[in-house]
Amino acid sequence: MLMTDEEKKFLLKISRMYYFDELTQAEIAKKVGVSRPIISKGLQKARSEGLVEIIIHDEADQTIDLEQVIVNAFSLDDVIVVPTAEIPAEVAKSAVSKAVAAYALKQLRDASVGKLGISWGTTLSSMVKEWPSESHEHLKVIPLIGGMGSTRIELHSNQLAYELSKKLNCSCESLYAPAIVESENLRELLLQTPTVSDLLEDAKKIDLAIVGIGNPFVDSTMKEIGYIGEEEFKSLKAAGVVGDINSCFICEDGSIAKNTINERVIGVNVEDLKRVEKVIAVVQGIHKVDSILATLRGGYVDALITDEQTASALVQKIKAAKK
Repeated sequence: MLMTDEEKKFLLKISRMYYFDELTQAEIAKKVGVSRPIISKGLQKARSEGLVEIIIHDEADQTIDLEQVIVNAFSLDDVIVVPTAEIPAEVAKSAVSKAVAAYALKQLRDASVGKLGISWGTTLSSMVKEWPSESHEHLKVIPLIGGMGSTRIELHSNQLAYELSKKLNCSCESLYAPAIVESENLRELLLQTPTVSDLLEDAKKIDLAIVGIGNPFVDSTMKEIGYIGEEEFKSLKAAGVVGDINSCFICEDGSIAKNTINERVIGVNVEDLKRVEKVIAVVQGIHKVDSILATLRGGYVDALITDEQTASALVQKIKAAKK
């Protein structure tokens, strides 16, 4: 018996909710107003009619090889490459975010971890959304960088620290200062205020940090939100900047860029991050490969979590550099 257009539409709808939105059958049933058995039978029919195909990509060997090359090249504690070949971008982003949350939670289950620092950005925002609720009442979450203006507040370090603390059922702090100020003098004045200096001192004592890695020139969130101007981007390029970690701009060899807006940033810089017991970097996007390389050369992170395509491009660069 042929399916009607209405039935096909229904099967596609519940399949998307189940496989892409990752809702349970009970949650889908409640949303569409039918019983759970109807959803179960509908999902089975969607597969039998060929509307849904489940393909298992056994790419473990490939991702393990990528991980090993990166670990060996930079003596990292851990590298996790999430298999993301041939899956939609949003699904890949979700998969990487879940991998970071799972890895970080393993570290937090060690009772010696009392303070967690978090940076800012779209990748970390996605991670916080995917983070499962798990109580760690002894923990404190601390923002690692000041605010990025009045737009996209949901990406700011303070907001991410707050949202993550709710997931962890723990306390959090706030850094009441801009990420980048107008002058070095103003930065020095703000650093002398107790609310800022005390928080930054506390941030230097974190046991675990989660940061993103950015390319300030391609798909830059800072550029998108208009937080720094065109002239400042030109000065960063002139200084040889290829990436940033926690809004600290670095050059190709991993050194901190001189005579740039770095001198006006209020946050934990990469040299302070080196003293943290474990720094986890999460990054997605082939356009960030040079930024990742600079970060690894600088020795600023201990663990790297990324998607398969980015890892593959990174390994190609590593191998090319050895020739």
